[in-house]
Amino acid sequence: MRPDIQMDRMANLRGSLWMVAAMAIFALEDALIKAASATLPVGQLLILFGIGGTLVFAGLARINKDRLFAPEVLSPPMRIRAVFEISGRLFYVLALALTPLSATTVILQATPLVVVGSAAVVFGEKVGWRRWTAIVIGLIGVVVIIQPGSDSFSVLSILAVAGMIGFAGRDLASRAAPAALGTNVLGFYGFLAVIIAGAIFSLWQAAPFRALDATSAGALIGATIAGVTAYSFLMKAMRTGEVAAVTPFRYTRLLFGIALGVGVFGEEMSVPMMVGSGLIVVSGLFILWRGKQVGAPSAHR
Repeated sequence: MRPDIQMDRMANLRGSLWMVAAMAIFALEDALIKAASATLPVGQLLILFGIGGTLVFAGLARINKDRLFAPEVLSPPMRIRAVFEISGRLFYVLALALTPLSATTVILQATPLVVVGSAAVVFGEKVGWRRWTAIVIGLIGVVVIIQPGSDSFSVLSILAVAGMIGFAGRDLASRAAPAALGTNVLGFYGFLAVIIAGAIFSLWQAAPFRALDATSAGALIGATIAGVTAYSFLMKAMRTGEVAAVTPFRYTRLLFGIALGVGVFGEEMSVPMMVGSGLIVVSGLFILWRGKQVGAPSAHR
């Protein structure tokens, strides 16, 4: 085997392992936030979690000499990103607190489908009928999971959908954000948006803050460490090996989320949940595979 091919395969393997590790730790972060929400008001949880992440990314930005208060921070894409970040974080944490972890994790996996479809509308990217079909099938998977109109339907399941849409909008806005803003700067303002989301919800909920006990404090600290670590691992994964080879392993988050939901929180996997999960994952993987095909634009892609 040619040395360069062997090196590429090893790089892809390392990148895939970084991605799997990142997804496992992201799932752990979700579980810790859900655990903390059992004793803390959601607004307080968001504020404390946001403060922790903001301080970490501010420190990383200082170490790397990144400018946190550059003029580009006030650009229209960054303002739009902040709005979507606030809504996405708020609704996703509410979903974690009020609905099963497994269902929330599965619905989040539809984010890439919404991003691809929205990119075609917003940025004029070419998306052919095959990928549009995959997007529709994936979104049908979301509908299968939440089961609107059935006896088992809960309006609270819409929270995860709203969070997923918020994250999709954030990702699209990030693509349009000024290139001068690095990862640490985006992370800093992302967690700053979490603080704002918590403050807004606290004013609306009007729930008094509670003193932290050892369990809730440990869960919050653990969630913050997990979030920053997973984010770092994700960046490492995307910079190691080929993107097309590494990205599909994002869907391992679904497996870790379901495992934690069933094993730690005693949740059950229903048939609609399994069917919907399958539709979302298959659609997402097809879109990734299709995007890897012929580099030249194609009307049929």
